[in-house]
Amino acid sequence: MSSQEEILSDGRFSCVARDPRFWEMPEKERKVKIDKRFRAMFHDKKFKLRYTVDKRGRPVNYTSTENLRKFYALSESDSDLSGSDSKELTVKKKKKKKAKSKGEADS
Repeated sequence: MSSQEEILSDGRFSCVARDPRFWEMPEKERKVKIDKRFRAMFHDKKFKLRYTVDKRGRPVNYTSTENLRKFYALSESDSDLSGSDSKELTVKKKKKKKAKSKGEADS
């Protein structure tokens, strides 16, 4: 770390610390926002590949969906909608189960 401090204190490279081109990208801006039309790529089998080796031939055990989650994020409005949709689906499933159990008890 001391070598980096020396570099930044050097007059020739002092502009690097102030220049926005060399700043690190903020965490929330790193991922590309996608809308609900492309939501299926996170869980569809067509987009899922299982890797056994990386680009240098070393053995690995991960899938392409992990990479998708690493680089892409649902837009805020769509993620709110998807969260409410999933809650509604679970409520409907519970109601159906209760209705089935009541129907079975009657017969």
